[in-house]
Amino acid sequence: VGADEVIRKRLLIDGDGAGDDRRINLLVKSFIKWCNSGSQEEGYSQYQRMLSTLSQCEFSMGKTLLVYDMNLREMENYEKIYKEIECSIAGAHEKIAECKKQILQAKRIRKNRQEYDALAKVIQHHPDRHETLKELEALGKELEHLSHIKESVEDKLELRRKQFHVLLSTIHELQQTLENDEKLSEVEDAQEASMETDPKP
Repeated sequence: VGADEVIRKRLLIDGDGAGDDRRINLLVKSFIKWCNSGSQEEGYSQYQRMLSTLSQCEFSMGKTLLVYDMNLREMENYEKIYKEIECSIAGAHEKIAECKKQILQAKRIRKNRQEYDALAKVIQHHPDRHETLKELEALGKELEHLSHIKESVEDKLELRRKQFHVLLSTIHELQQTLENDEKLSEVEDAQEASMETDPKP
């Protein structure tokens, strides 16, 4: 039989294992023997046994009370520890929630920084505003100059068109004059030839 089995049987027999039931039974038997004792010596011996048994019962009861008080203190201590653990758990949950917020904020800041870096790289590939305004101003002046040149060229073209029109008109008139001269010359030649062929009277 193992030690665990022996302890289990003693607990089943003695209740809490202190042997109180056995002591009470022994005390009752001693009392009965003391009542039935025939001689004074036997009665005194049974009386001493009863006192010894009572002392053992008192000692066992005192020990039980001490154990009971100790158990109460342990329970109070456990309850205190349990409350402290609950407070620690609640604090840990709050810290976890705060850490989650900080993580979300850190992720947001990191995302903003990445977007800022991307925009900064794009901006670096373009000239700054001052240079752009200078270039726009130069282009505006160049555009204005080209506009003046365009107007001057258009005026020259208009003048050349008018001059060409006058020239064409002059040529046309000259051509008409030449044609008229040729016709007149032909008529005169014809008259002269007619006069030469006609007999004189």
